[in-house]
Amino acid sequence: MSANGGYLVNFDQLPELYPTHLHGAAFWEWLGRTVATYGFLENVLARAIFAFSGTRQYSEDEVQAALEKWIPKLEQSLADTLYPLIQAYEKEVLSHQSSPPEGLGDLIESLKEAAQLRNVLCHGFWNPPNEEGAAIPFFMRSKDKKLFDTPVDVMFLQRTQRATMELSAAVINTVTVLGYRFPGTSGPGRPVG
Repeated sequence: MSANGGYLVNFDQLPELYPTHLHGAAFWEWLGRTVATYGFLENVLARAIFAFSGTRQYSEDEVQAALEKWIPKLEQSLADTLYPLIQAYEKEVLSHQSSPPEGLGDLIESLKEAAQLRNVLCHGFWNPPNEEGAAIPFFMRSKDKKLFDTPVDVMFLQRTQRATMELSAAVINTVTVLGYRFPGTSGPGRPVG
């Protein structure tokens, strides 16, 4: 009891690893790996924005204005979260002089769906698991006020991690298919910049 008659949490009485004690180590490992793969996707999108904006052709009278906007654009891409990065990436691909890669619309939709799931996995409250080890995280989407209702277990996280890695590779391919080396790699193609 506190001095004013209220109560305090007795930290010594909490279970070890509280509040994550109800899920197994494999669950937390795969949640961490999946979230880290989303971080990789964000980095890939930022580098793709650099590649498309850095290889865009401008007329002589547009070059100076484009250069002045380029550094702030790149800085913003390093600070943005997944959904704004997807929007910026789409804008750069569509404003590039090359034809948009085949299936760009489907890729953008898949990226947006992945962004919604990322928010659940990163910001949801993890309820206790059921008998099979799956939990439904408490998360409400802001735009439509719908609760997430899909049970998440290790297999779900493994599939999500793999799908996010594949989306990252698809974004990389949109740059390399144009003959450019993906920024930050030693792969084949012409360097960007």
